[in-house]
Amino acid sequence: MFDTLSDRLAATFKNLRGKGRLSEADIDATAREIRIALLEADVALPVVRAFIKQVKERALGVEVSGALNPAQQIIKIVNEELIAILGGETRRVRFAKNGPTVIMLAGLQGAGKTTLAGKLGHWLKKQKHTPLLVACDLQRPNAVTQLEVMAERSGVAFYGPQPGNGVGDPVQVARDSIEYAKQKQYDVVIVDTAGRLGIDAELMQQAADIRAAVNPDEVLFVVDAMVGQDAVTTAQAFLDGVDFTGVVLSKLDGDARGGAALSVAHVTGRQIMFASNGEKVDDFDAFHPDRMASRILGMGDVLSLIEKAEQTFSQAEAEKIAAKLRGGPKQFTLDDFLSQLEQVQKMGSISKLLGMLPGMGQIREQINNIDDKDVNRVGAIIKSMTPAERAEPELVNGSRRARIAKGSGVQVGEVKNLIERFFEARKMMSAMASGKGIPGMPGIPGMGGGAKKSGKKAPQAKGKRKSGNPLKRAQEEAAAAERRALGPGGAQAPADGGAFGLGAGKGPADFELPKEFKDLL
Repeated sequence: MFDTLSDRLAATFKNLRGKGRLSEADIDATAREIRIALLEADVALPVVRAFIKQVKERALGVEVSGALNPAQQIIKIVNEELIAILGGETRRVRFAKNGPTVIMLAGLQGAGKTTLAGKLGHWLKKQKHTPLLVACDLQRPNAVTQLEVMAERSGVAFYGPQPGNGVGDPVQVARDSIEYAKQKQYDVVIVDTAGRLGIDAELMQQAADIRAAVNPDEVLFVVDAMVGQDAVTTAQAFLDGVDFTGVVLSKLDGDARGGAALSVAHVTGRQIMFASNGEKVDDFDAFHPDRMASRILGMGDVLSLIEKAEQTFSQAEAEKIAAKLRGGPKQFTLDDFLSQLEQVQKMGSISKLLGMLPGMGQIREQINNIDDKDVNRVGAIIKSMTPAERAEPELVNGSRRARIAKGSGVQVGEVKNLIERFFEARKMMSAMASGKGIPGMPGIPGMGGGAKKSGKKAPQAKGKRKSGNPLKRAQEEAAAAERRALGPGGAQAPADGGAFGLGAGKGPADFELPKEFKDLL
């Protein structure tokens, strides 16, 4: 959604790089480009004005003029101001001290409230809560049935005593649901309310009545991120009529410009709490302003990627695979590879995962062209092999490749390419796991690697000729003796003889990587 904004900002910052000092004209030009980028992204004009004013004031101050790298300092300022526009710190759900916690959803028809109710229920269930979905949208055709289906898909409880389709009193249903939740010991009640195509008195009155009946701990305003500037107007109307406590962005996976979504938090003073970015019940998470700002500026979102991996990957399975790789390349089989591939698929779309890595904005088109069906095709090829072939891919010869290709519905060349790539990847992974580094890469302390040492010795450099002047020669010898005493870096050599102060015998070969970095590898 924010690709266009990201591209414009990246182009703006590219022009700043390489400049040792920024003039006032440079800052004005940069501010103008950022203003155009934000307006093209459909960000509300008052928000753009406030944003540019803050950036210019800080950019013209001491923090940029005194910086070693002014361009990076400007990017830092823009990042911090983007975080401020998006709400600052991450806003958590306020749970009631004496349950159940009541969460009411409000918004226009078509914003995605009913779908979002199911996603929120699923998310709360993963947080060890027991949510109950309550159908209070009794006007829209089949809204009650839709919420019941969403509850079933999300694996949470459903309460809908009225059939809907214009029949029933939504205020009474909301009131009764609290007693029902207490009897059945549900700790969170999610109330799905009716919407309208536009703001009207009847809609606001009904929402206000439901709020008065259940006294919710949170009122979440659901915004369709694809709506445009009208989202800000609608948000202000709901704030005046119902007074919501937080904002939820739906349809963030759309291709609209999405700037209006950035404006809602700043205009209403209510923070964005959740974001929905797909059709599956898992495509929903808490909204982190700092991570979203980082994505917009093309710096990736590694923290969210790590969280997804922690939720998906089995720690025991990861340790088992790591032990196999340390034991040698042949210990890691195609069965292990398939297991890893299936776990990655559980994390979501491959293109979305790659998009969370820093710098991937430069190859966005290639990432967007990645088809998740290719991963299924790889799985089909491996599953068409016999257990012996998966354990020892070296057995796969020409006739076996033809049989595997026929069984998986692919060309013979695809089977050959997969096995060759598997051998290369296995060799590299095994080398990294055993601490030998990445084959073919220059040696890095603690990671090994590097090209093979040549047998030829480097030609010995001729020594510096001594001066014929006795006084000058004595000065040169004294300076040389002082340099030897100081050591190669010009500083006093450590008493233990370690080249980098690592202690005796602790050279690059004994260097230990931090545990976190090892785990990441």
